[in-house]
Amino acid sequence: MASTFTGSRSLQGRSAVVTGGSRGLGLLLAGELAARGCRVTIAARDREELERGAAVIAERVGGGAPPVRTAACDVRDREAVRTLFEETAGANGGVDLVLANAGIIQVAPVEAIGADEFASAMDTMFMGALHTSLEALPHLRRSPGGGRLGLVGSVGGLLGVPHLLPYSCAKSAVGTLAEGLRAECGRTGVSVTAVHPGLMRTGSHLHAEFGGDERKEFAWFSALAGTPLVSMDAEHAARRIVTAVERRRARLVLTPAARAAGLAHGVAPALTTRLTALTARALPGAE
Repeated sequence: MASTFTGSRSLQGRSAVVTGGSRGLGLLLAGELAARGCRVTIAARDREELERGAAVIAERVGGGAPPVRTAACDVRDREAVRTLFEETAGANGGVDLVLANAGIIQVAPVEAIGADEFASAMDTMFMGALHTSLEALPHLRRSPGGGRLGLVGSVGGLLGVPHLLPYSCAKSAVGTLAEGLRAECGRTGVSVTAVHPGLMRTGSHLHAEFGGDERKEFAWFSALAGTPLVSMDAEHAARRIVTAVERRRARLVLTPAARAAGLAHGVAPALTTRLTALTARALPGAE
């Protein structure tokens, strides 16, 4: 099967790690890095899913790319993340580029969930990104020319999205972490890129967790995620994300809708909040 990944080759031979790399956006990011000549390690919790993901990358990129390593790792566990980077550095001679992408999506009105859902989102997305960053940075500082770190947030982290509040809270924290790390790590030669994608056609609705009226929540979320006018082709998004991290950009916001929403919230936060309140009224209520 011919490769669908494209891009420059300036990352040739670099050692790259992608968390949440077994499916969806993470798998596409790993494939794009492999196509650019990186020695890629994909990390996720499910070993079988990791093996399937590595096989997909090998098929799509072709025989010219280095084999993809897999590492079963729960990013909520800092010791496991430390082991991930130590073993990757040992196998690949270091770590040069890291994309922290692991995440979960919970779709439900706030009255149908509790503190546990918020804690779960924060543990996976914020603490996962934090563990990944803290354990990656010592290796990235030793990378020739300085390492690259990309933290995948979301447009949901730029403003509070109804029925996605745990997700929005966690992604907001990820975005703040990326900005603060970039400010502090610049003198060490490590660049940090905050990535805020909008909706992408990755099939994420098939793996999301739904609460309240689950059928209606699935219906609106899946319809929106698959609409070309408001969502983005995921392979194109992966190419842009890898290029932004490669070029050491500070921030990338993907999709026109996401950029417009972020800009509107920055310029007129009260108006944006009123508009999101109107949107919330159109969404399903709790059972």
